[in-house]
Amino acid sequence: MTFVYVMIAVMIVAAVYFGVRYFVRASQKFGGERVIICPETGKQAMVELDVRRAAVSSLFGQTDLRLENCWRWPIKQDCGQECLLQLDMDEKCLVRSVLEKWYRDKVCAFCERPFDEIDLADHKPALLNPEGVTIEWKQVPVSVVMEAMGSCLPVCWNCHIAQTFRREHADLIVDRTIPPIDHTEPTHLYH
Repeated sequence: MTFVYVMIAVMIVAAVYFGVRYFVRASQKFGGERVIICPETGKQAMVELDVRRAAVSSLFGQTDLRLENCWRWPIKQDCGQECLLQLDMDEKCLVRSVLEKWYRDKVCAFCERPFDEIDLADHKPALLNPEGVTIEWKQVPVSVVMEAMGSCLPVCWNCHIAQTFRREHADLIVDRTIPPIDHTEPTHLYH
């Protein structure tokens, strides 16, 4: 009898393991903001899919894609969601892919270091807006991300943190600039 209970427990653990693994993979596949062209306005927009609904429905065959969030909501929340026809589940339309592509071959506006590998999870790069203030992407409304890419300059995480500290704690900053050396006059090391 104990053997039967052990086998049932093993089967339950295996089912939970594979179920969690499936939902994690589905979340990676369906999750994240995506760039689409709104059929109603003809402009780029960002949408998020209902990940749970997509994952559960894909278990039973045909994946049922529905929007969870759109930049035009709540005003147009009851739209027909025709934009879903544009979505392909590859990485090209994910916002993180769009941002990674935007940072590629660019240099930081402050330190002029090139952006190599973009880490959008931990040390996120930022933007220098036209007013001269560094901002994080989470401060940019979804509806103006594309405009921000056109009007702002890229800033690395280190420079963003330094500029934010300088802006928020200006009283703690001491600039110690070294005067340039005058190379026109000979210097005498020994008198």
